[in-house]
Amino acid sequence: MDTATLASKLQLQEQRREMLCSFLALAMKMGLLSLGLVSLVRLCFAYQQRLERHGEVSALLNVESVKLKGLQKRFDNLFTIGGERRLMDEQDQWIAPNRLRVIWR
Repeated sequence: MDTATLASKLQLQEQRREMLCSFLALAMKMGLLSLGLVSLVRLCFAYQQRLERHGEVSALLNVESVKLKGLQKRFDNLFTIGGERRLMDEQDQWIAPNRLRVIWR
């Protein structure tokens, strides 16, 4: 075996090694890229769910705020002139002073 043949075999082995290393590097890069894409897709779904929940909570907050304003207005009306009378008129279930309570069993 002459030196030229030995040199070509060594060069061929070196090229195979480089090709294998390049293939491994490409496989690792593709794996990291796919991992990044999957993470991005999952993050998009999570963000979409968060936006939907925010919309639901925001709508609920608006409804409860309207209720609160109505109750605050009603409460404030009880402390104006004639508020006590309005409160008594609203309480239909109260027994009048000249009546007796009857409990049926």
